[in-house]
Amino acid sequence: MDPQLELIWKLGTSLAIGLLIGIERGWHGRTEDEGDRVAGIRTFSLSGLLGGIWAILIPYTGEWILGLVFIAFTGLIIASYVFEQKVPEEQDIGITTEVGLLLTFTLGSWAALGYQIEALATAVVVTTLLSIKPVLHSWLQKIDVEVIYAGIKLLIISVILLPLLPNQGYGPWNSLNPYWIWWMVVLISGLSFLGFILVKYAGEDKGTLLTSIIGGLASSTAVTLSLAQFAKQHHKGKPHIYVAGVLIASSIMLIRVFIEVSVVNPALLTPLWIPLAVMLVLTIGCVLWLWIKSEDESSKTNPTLDLGNPLQLPTALKFGALLAIILVLATALQEWFGDQGVYLLSLLSGLMDVDAITLSLSRMAQTEITAAVATLGIVIAVISNTLVKAGLFIFWVGWKRSLELLWMILIISTGGVLSVWLFV
Repeated sequence: MDPQLELIWKLGTSLAIGLLIGIERGWHGRTEDEGDRVAGIRTFSLSGLLGGIWAILIPYTGEWILGLVFIAFTGLIIASYVFEQKVPEEQDIGITTEVGLLLTFTLGSWAALGYQIEALATAVVVTTLLSIKPVLHSWLQKIDVEVIYAGIKLLIISVILLPLLPNQGYGPWNSLNPYWIWWMVVLISGLSFLGFILVKYAGEDKGTLLTSIIGGLASSTAVTLSLAQFAKQHHKGKPHIYVAGVLIASSIMLIRVFIEVSVVNPALLTPLWIPLAVMLVLTIGCVLWLWIKSEDESSKTNPTLDLGNPLQLPTALKFGALLAIILVLATALQEWFGDQGVYLLSLLSGLMDVDAITLSLSRMAQTEITAAVATLGIVIAVISNTLVKAGLFIFWVGWKRSLELLWMILIISTGGVLSVWLFV
């Protein structure tokens, strides 16, 4: 690139970053008088440009000058902030704008040093965070303090404990790797916590189907039980909309499986995505059919999901123990009975939990079993777990009222097994 054009591109990016953040800050303080604002669109634009200019001057002045200018700029902002707080007592004492100015200067310098795309992307993130203050505050108000404490405890244990755990095999057939097991515990807890937070944030008044989607990410079994109890107590006819909710929650399990396999063994996705996609498409078709058949008043009543906090330490430890047991059993049965032993364990494990057997087979597919065996084993576990959910729903609601759920799951399961047989 021509040196002059490159210089214009660098300074233009620095200026654009200041304009982007300045527009948001200017809009935020649009109701204030001209002299009451610490900084507006012009100040932010000049801050970004200032950082870009001093970064370009580094070859002539030395790298130390940029740090010196940053310190001087920081002192100027601090002086402005202190002076501002001496004016009226009701003045806002937040420092968001001041921190935004420092970020603008820094990003402007970063862009001028040759990282234009990265600096612009960061500026977009900064602008987004600045603009969604009401959303973030309302989100925090919906989170219980127990949830925050539980999350902090698990994060501390994970961050501190995970690097200390040995990353090697122990026990029978060296199948137990403490580092890997705890890393999988963190992964599953994080996925479940995401769904838990989405339910808290989005609320349970968004409709049965949407609630089932976000609740299924936390616990499809809990969603199934909640829908079954609600259908029994509040719905006297055919519970089409709640059957659809169970199917949707179960389909989220397919997405969880896809994420888990992509983390542990991405190569396994090549054969696995076909049966997962077939089952997902069949599920969506059944849900659409049920939604069309559902009565209008059914969709206006929303169940209350009974979701436990997935970031409780005892819950994490129980899953870790279950995963360790599944790892040993999977290796043992494969050694003793071959592929049939893996399929039997998949069937039995799916009755309790899909995550543990999915993670175990994904890991074993790297060295111990073939991708085809792992794929069929995961599909069997998914089908087994889905049939358990259907059984729970039928037990609560009644055989005659929920017969549609059973034959739909049989269709979905058949599609999954046939796709493995034909394409894997």
